[in-house]
Amino acid sequence: MEMQNLRTDNARAAYYNLDPEASRIIHDSTSAAGQHRENHKGGGEYVKAMIFGGLDGILTSFAIVAGAVGGGLAWQSVLILGFSNILADALSMGVGEYLSSKAHNEYVLSEKKREEWELRNHKEGEIKEMIDIYVERGMGQADATQVVNTMAKYEAFFVNVMMAEELGLQVPDEDEDETLKEGLVMFLSFACFGALPLLGYVIFPSVLGVDNESTLFWTAVATTLTVLFVMGAVKSYFGTKSWYASGAETLALGGACALVAYEVGGLVNGLVL
Repeated sequence: MEMQNLRTDNARAAYYNLDPEASRIIHDSTSAAGQHRENHKGGGEYVKAMIFGGLDGILTSFAIVAGAVGGGLAWQSVLILGFSNILADALSMGVGEYLSSKAHNEYVLSEKKREEWELRNHKEGEIKEMIDIYVERGMGQADATQVVNTMAKYEAFFVNVMMAEELGLQVPDEDEDETLKEGLVMFLSFACFGALPLLGYVIFPSVLGVDNESTLFWTAVATTLTVLFVMGAVKSYFGTKSWYASGAETLALGGACALVAYEVGGLVNGLVL
């Protein structure tokens, strides 16, 4: 698996560098080794849960900090509100990710059973549907018929193709551990990244003896903005944007969310006091 991930990383690097010769060498070596399946997930297998959880965590945490500071609360209150909300939200996000992934997988597998039943009971109709799909996408009638009839000889493979082409669904592994891992990744990323804006509120007063409200808040601001940019830059590895464009986009959107939270906190403070 590690060797396959390395090949995938090298293939991506060749693409990003627009180096067709490097790409040819990588694919030729893969074919020679008999490992034809390219692992397109690679290190990004859980990137969706990690990025989503991390961004949600740090933005939620800083929104609490900004709203509390905008509302004039003391740093002790900011700390209590921040950590209690982050822990509760992280648990909620982790459980939600697990349940939603499980529900989605169960739905896909139920649709797979339906497709298997239809293929057993009306194979000609399923073959015709697939031929029509490929013809609509520009393949000639004769070629589409030949391709589909060839695939239909291998029923398990053909069912997975039908799932993707007819329903737009990828058949998941029937592994309960995978959904648990996704939920755990969501929980940990939310909790860990969510704790970052609050670190200054822990370290400065207890270790450095600094409890100036302004210092603590601007430390949280600097930490949040830095992490947002880094997360955006890392996210670019799994997308098409450059690292600096992706980092700037994440920074701008996250900063806007934080600004709204701060202004709302100040507005509510002005209304109730």
